[in-house]
Amino acid sequence: MCRRLLWALPPVALLALFFLYPLALVVQQSVRPDSGGTSLQPYADVFASEAFRNALWTTVWLALAATAGCLALGFLLALVIAFVPFPGAKAVARFIDVYLSFPSFLITLALLFIYGTTGIIGSFQFLTTPWGVLLAEVTYFTPFVIRPLLAAFSQLDTAQLEAASSLGARAPRIVRRIILPEALPALAAGGSLVLVLCLNEFGIVLFTGAKGVTTLPMLVYSKAILESDYPGACVVAVVNVLISVGLYGLYRVVSRRAGA
Repeated sequence: MCRRLLWALPPVALLALFFLYPLALVVQQSVRPDSGGTSLQPYADVFASEAFRNALWTTVWLALAATAGCLALGFLLALVIAFVPFPGAKAVARFIDVYLSFPSFLITLALLFIYGTTGIIGSFQFLTTPWGVLLAEVTYFTPFVIRPLLAAFSQLDTAQLEAASSLGARAPRIVRRIILPEALPALAAGGSLVLVLCLNEFGIVLFTGAKGVTTLPMLVYSKAILESDYPGACVVAVVNVLISVGLYGLYRVVSRRAGA
């Protein structure tokens, strides 16, 4: 028992030093107003500000809309890749694994060449609107839904599909009655992960340069870098962390039930 504790001490110490300690400093700074002392006044000031309420609302609706878009598009694309035979299907599935390693700003930069002010259809200035941010998030995060779906589809008993088809069931009915129930755990796991990632996305919003689109991560950046309001920035960061940790806990529960 003592030997196990000794082996556990180094990773716990590193975790405390490089993660818990900085996080504790953020929490500490959030209750240290510029006037000095310890007070919850920074929380009261931030919660009372219209900028925080707008940022919270923008963060939530963008994350929910992007998650819904990723689930719908990801399910459709996963169906095509897994069940519609076409040349290069395996290559596409492998590319999705590589795509997951791409940074979000790279995808946004590619979209700028299409929807940016000097892009192919830049005259519409689509990417600088909330809908442009939504498009960029759906484009980037959809593979995070496709990947667990492909894993779930690979374990599906094809005999059920063949039997249903031989009995005259059409494709929509097969998808609704056989494939969808099997895909629900993977959809829930992928959707939970995308929701957490969208809530914390910073690069996409920054690179699109969308006017009037301020999310919680952008508000942290604005308060800390542009306004030098470090207590306010720490308050927003604490709120963002609490929301993210809660959703991550949900993601872990769903993933465990899905066997991911």
